[in-house]
Amino acid sequence: MKSLTLSKGKAAHLRNLSDEKGIISALAFDQRGALKRLMAQYQESEPTVAQMEELKVLVAEELTPYASSMLLDPEFGLPATKVLDKKAGLLLAYEKTGYDTSTTKRLPDCLNLWSAKRIKEEGADAVKFLLYYDVDSSDELNQEKQAYIERIGSECIAEDIPFFLEILAYDETIADNGSVEYAKVKPRKVIEAMKIFSDPRFNVDVLKVEVPINVKYVEGFGEGEIVHTREEAAAFFEAQDQATHLPYIYLSAGVSAKLFQETLVFAHESGAHFNGVLCGRATWAGTVQAYIENGEGAARDWLRSTGFENIDELNKVLQTTAHSWFDKVEESL
Repeated sequence: MKSLTLSKGKAAHLRNLSDEKGIISALAFDQRGALKRLMAQYQESEPTVAQMEELKVLVAEELTPYASSMLLDPEFGLPATKVLDKKAGLLLAYEKTGYDTSTTKRLPDCLNLWSAKRIKEEGADAVKFLLYYDVDSSDELNQEKQAYIERIGSECIAEDIPFFLEILAYDETIADNGSVEYAKVKPRKVIEAMKIFSDPRFNVDVLKVEVPINVKYVEGFGEGEIVHTREEAAAFFEAQDQATHLPYIYLSAGVSAKLFQETLVFAHESGAHFNGVLCGRATWAGTVQAYIENGEGAARDWLRSTGFENIDELNKVLQTTAHSWFDKVEESL
């Protein structure tokens, strides 16, 4: 049963972001703080704006011929928006990068000089906003976050542009989200947050979400401590699928290309009817070192070889694992 009704305008934009089957195979390169940290591993000086812009341009030029769309940021990504493959759609990020580390609240914050209107005027097919959310935070804090998302959803309705909400679950009492401690609570955190923001009041059109488990602690995937058996992990994927009526896509969360692909296969086998991916570092991370140490030519060589292989293999996996969002969406008359 189709359970999301979209305006003709929003549906047209969503088709621009997808392949002909209604699967979103999007390349994510809206990283800003994370990109600076990655670049800083290979050079002593502070990464420059020019370097960050050029790297995003190189990735856009070399890889968008193989992606249905690309997610960029308005701070360093605008030059890259001009070189996308003509068939690729564009998403622009609306949030400021990072969060205030002096508090556990991780409050949402839009880029000061941007709005849904300006994002659409820049040629984007969707507004993407990242929200850190702990379902066990105080009701006052979570109501504040929910009201913030309501405002963005209303903006997107007014501009007739799809709203992609990226939810990053966390626990206010656990500092390390890669820990065994967090792995034990992650499934509930991710699934319950998806339920909340699937409410029509938020006007979210597509959820960009984490897989509901930390794969390295799942039997048969990692080499260390096992937190979940394969059967338990599969049940979490099924519960995640049942948590929303909206189209949803997976983020790669910085894991290796191979592990991300294996995770998608496992998700599919577990009953997850996900509708594609917004995959970032798993595809392009290796080009950073090549670019800094050996320049543009080396970066292009890496992108044309390893980068292409990463995205090509991912696309092949998506063809057999992802489901079309056409099955979930109805256009309004």
